[in-house]
Amino acid sequence: MSETDEALVARVVAGSDRRAFGALVSRHQSVVRGLLARLTGGAPEADDLAQETFVQAWRRIDTYRGQGSFRSWLCQIAYSRFLMGLRKQKSHQRLLDTAAREPEPSSVSAGQPGARLDLDRALAVLGDDERDCVVLCYAAGLSHADAATITGLPLGTVKSHVSRGRARLKDWFDRQESAA
Repeated sequence: MSETDEALVARVVAGSDRRAFGALVSRHQSVVRGLLARLTGGAPEADDLAQETFVQAWRRIDTYRGQGSFRSWLCQIAYSRFLMGLRKQKSHQRLLDTAAREPEPSSVSAGQPGARLDLDRALAVLGDDERDCVVLCYAAGLSHADAATITGLPLGTVKSHVSRGRARLKDWFDRQESAA
């Protein structure tokens, strides 16, 4: 039987057990990478952000107190890394072109080779908070309460964003289906 996340964390904290940390990474990397890929729209920087997330987790593992799931704790670090990267990107964009602060949701048309997945294009139509809440709750499989903790938004606001986001995504997919 495999060890719990808490037992692995205790081994890491007790002696910087790299194998125990490796087991935690193996167990949670797909969720973290998936979360970041959805938040970044599948951008290549998602892998870099995932790596930064696990480096930060290694450095701060002694701050995990077992309140909430380890996965939720990792997703909180990943989301923070995403926001820091977004701030850097926006700052850089302002320096390059102050008139164009917001990028186009998707510059790739569906018929071109290498077009993004429909879900990534659909997520691009959501507002930032809606997208973040939908991705945290559905792609990462977190509860509304965990998403509220991670984003710093009130629980009711997270629930509203998820509900509106789901409705907008359903509408988007319905329009795509009827156009096909």
